[in-house]
Amino acid sequence: MAPYSHDDDATDAVEPSPSVHPLDPLSKHEIIQAVEIVKKDLNTASLRFETIELFEPLKSAVREFDQSNNGAVAVVERKARVNAFTIGPGIGVWKMVVSLTNSSLCTKTFLPQARPMIQLEEFEQIEKVVKEDERVIAACAKRGITDMSLLCVDPWSSGTFGESYEQDRHLSYAFLWVRSKELDNLYAHPVSGLNPVVDIKEMKVVHVDDWEEDVPEKDRTPIPSKECNYDRVFLGEDKKPRTDLNPINVVQPEGVSFSLRGHTLKWHDWSILVGFNGREGITLHNIKYQGRPICYRASLSEMVVPYGSPKAPHYRKNVFDIGEYGLGNMANSLKLGCDCVGAIQYMDGWISDIQGNPQCIENAICIHEEDFGILWKHWDFRTDRTEMRRARRLVVSSISTVGNYEYGSYWYFYLDGTIEFEMKATGIINTVACPPMKPDRYGTEVTPGVFGQIHQHIFCARLDMSVDGDENTVVECNTVAVPMGKDNPYGNAFYVESTPLVTEGGRYRNPDSERFWKVTNPSKTNHVGQPVSYKLEPTHSVKVFTHPNSPSGRRMGWTYNHLWVTPYDEEERYPTGDFVNQHDGSNDLSKWVQKERSIENTDIVAWHVFGLHHPVRPEDFPVQNAINTGFKLMPVGFFDQNPNIIDLPFERNQASKYASEASASACCQ
Repeated sequence: MAPYSHDDDATDAVEPSPSVHPLDPLSKHEIIQAVEIVKKDLNTASLRFETIELFEPLKSAVREFDQSNNGAVAVVERKARVNAFTIGPGIGVWKMVVSLTNSSLCTKTFLPQARPMIQLEEFEQIEKVVKEDERVIAACAKRGITDMSLLCVDPWSSGTFGESYEQDRHLSYAFLWVRSKELDNLYAHPVSGLNPVVDIKEMKVVHVDDWEEDVPEKDRTPIPSKECNYDRVFLGEDKKPRTDLNPINVVQPEGVSFSLRGHTLKWHDWSILVGFNGREGITLHNIKYQGRPICYRASLSEMVVPYGSPKAPHYRKNVFDIGEYGLGNMANSLKLGCDCVGAIQYMDGWISDIQGNPQCIENAICIHEEDFGILWKHWDFRTDRTEMRRARRLVVSSISTVGNYEYGSYWYFYLDGTIEFEMKATGIINTVACPPMKPDRYGTEVTPGVFGQIHQHIFCARLDMSVDGDENTVVECNTVAVPMGKDNPYGNAFYVESTPLVTEGGRYRNPDSERFWKVTNPSKTNHVGQPVSYKLEPTHSVKVFTHPNSPSGRRMGWTYNHLWVTPYDEEERYPTGDFVNQHDGSNDLSKWVQKERSIENTDIVAWHVFGLHHPVRPEDFPVQNAINTGFKLMPVGFFDQNPNIIDLPFERNQASKYASEASASACCQ
């Protein structure tokens, strides 16, 4: 099941290279060293590891390193953050920091109510214990399932709903499907009303919800039997792959225009350090354009998927896919010519397994360039001269599979200084059985007897901004229409009103005023005397329909605003907190801002909330085409003029040609 490869020689510790940047992710050997330090201290055979990742040094140390010619003078201590727990009864997580430079333990705290992320290795273990449980076997038999090898178990995180069995346990609330045969699309055959609850620490079924136990057999929701497959092996002789689409090749005969040295990526006027960890997946650091800092650290820090059905057991569906599982832990090993096309540079991602062994996700990150149409063009009719330049963008991407969904994270860097993040959600919808042609109002029937429930995918990007330096202010911008009257006699006047945000808190998008936000540096001005700034435009905001005082709503407080701004705090890393499984929502971003700290002309973090509202369509099944959401960071007064006017070369693409001889002659005529 694991998407990564295990490096069997991962026992030979070596010193890290002196050329390592302080923000480079941990190497294989540093993971080994961190585990050795922790095992020596805790010294228990039942020890398991949730997280082993870089403990990022102070910004001041990184700045000193960068200014000293990449460490020619400055030496920055390498540290690792380690979260560990023990298997067996009870809960709690050890939160530790170790020094790799000094091979020593720095800090150790035991959090007695914390639960770790559900680990990839535990997926298969949960499925195994469910399929072996006598209560589950008996309940399946009542539903006509006798071959337990065909039963499929998705280990959903449990949430917190006040059930007695939740107390002091780390739980998975499982949902079931059944295949008709090997490679069959299991999500076409949901098993209705049977949900085992697994204690992950003890790896045993502690409760079984059989919502149809007392329902007469004739009234039970049947398991849909119709096959609805997407795998190419099911095309068969009667439906072969079509042949009317010719290949599109991306060719760069002179090679790529970017360079990668270690983890530092350079392209055009951009410089970015690319990181990776098990929770967030891709992390971006030290983002600069023409040597000027824009963002110190950027990542997708959390996501939650609330479903809209109040019926049992579906009211539990409210999953934090990053905080409860880990986007990096679930990252795919990308394949050349499939996930990315063109001239590709891959980067591996190093994480650890549950035992603490280093694991390499080969080709976890894809880097390539894309043509992006026209950058700018103008025809001067008086001189009959045309000037135009083509746009291109640099793409840094990864794809993660979390249960039934695939999440593609794409960071784009453009020639004009714009940064864009795009999330592409694909995979297979979560399915539920229904009486054929009689779905309830909380979903859409996608094939007879199978429906997908309305849901949302809500994401939070953590943007540690540094626009020409760390002292920044966020300015809220609203477009105002001037009332008809003396100041607006013709009724056409409107302007942008700008208001600095001075105290931390949350802000909601207002489409009526075309609201956006600018991150400014008040101490740096452009050639017209305005503070340099970058614009955050909330183009994919969603309204959350889960009530904030509901069991799920209390755990997702950060979703109820589209922008949060806080002063930088190295421990405020995730909007739902460090440990998300079964947390109660009492220590998250929406609570941190109640401190009312100043955010004016200081080191700030912007938390942008965006997402997808997904009323399911029949076209989303048996496999869902990618649906997209994201945001842009765009320079606004950061430059004195368009930075791409003069020095981009005028060029005619020599690989372009007419589609046919007929079109060529027609064009010439």
